[in-house]
Amino acid sequence: MAWLLLLVASVVEIAMGVSLKYAEGWTRFWPSVGGIFFALLSVFVLTFAMRHLPAGTAYAVWTGIGAVGIATLGIVLFGDPATPLRLGCIALIIVGVVGLRFVEA
Repeated sequence: MAWLLLLVASVVEIAMGVSLKYAEGWTRFWPSVGGIFFALLSVFVLTFAMRHLPAGTAYAVWTGIGAVGIATLGIVLFGDPATPLRLGCIALIIVGVVGLRFVEA
């Protein structure tokens, strides 16, 4: 259950990142409100996952999934570059997150 909560917290973290991109430096009200809401919700859910997972593992997986999700959506939605080196770095984050999942199983 803790891993499921961690996944939910990570997905909400991705929503926060996308909302903040659309907020355009806090100049757009509703995306800004969404960014704050998703940030608080993500940390709230993360704290419940951390009750049953090591803090370092939970935090690293949370930020890793969030980083990969936002980087991927940046490529798809915002035209961020998808260079081989960038994709390779994203793949390394995925390997690290998967590795932590199985080390702390």
